Amino acid sequence: MTITYEWRGGFDNVAVNALHAEGFHHPAMNVDWLTRVQRHSLGWVCARDNGELVGFVNVVWDGGVHAFILDTVVAGDRRRSGIGAELVAEAARQACDAGCEWLHVDFEHDLRSFYFDACGFKPTTAGLIALRAGLAARRAGHGQA
Repeated sequence: MTITYEWRGGFDNVAVNALHAEGFHHPAMNVDWLTRVQRHSLGWVCARDNGELVGFVNVVWDGGVHAFILDTVVAGDRRRSGIGAELVAEAARQACDAGCEWLHVDFEHDLRSFYFDACGFKPTTAGLIALRAGLAARRAGHGQA
C-alpha cells in the first residue's frame, strides 16, 4: 500500500460523498464538495492509494492566523493505519506555510486519543453553542417564537 497525500488535490464529489457517508454514518448525499472547499477553505488534503480516494480533511480558516480542520475521514478498511494522522500533519504543514499560527479541531469524545496522541493536539478550554437547539431553547425561555 503506497499512500500519497495531495494538498488542494482534485477529487470527485461522488467519492468524497461516499467517504463522508461511511465515516460519519449517514446516507450518501449529493454535496458539491469541490465548490464548497474552493469557496470556503484554505485547502484540503486528499489521501489516495493507487488513485483511489481513501482519506480527506478540510482546512478552513479565518483569513488570518487561525485554521480549523473539519471532516477528517478515512475509508473504513484503511483506518488505524496512520492515514488520518498524516492527513492532519499535512494539513498542519500547509496551514503553517500559509501563515497560520493555530490549528483548531473539535471532535467527539471517542476521538480524543486520535487527536491528542496521534496528531499532537493539546486540550484547551473552548465553548460551543448548538445554534438550532440553543436558539429554540432561548426563545422558549424568553417567550419568543
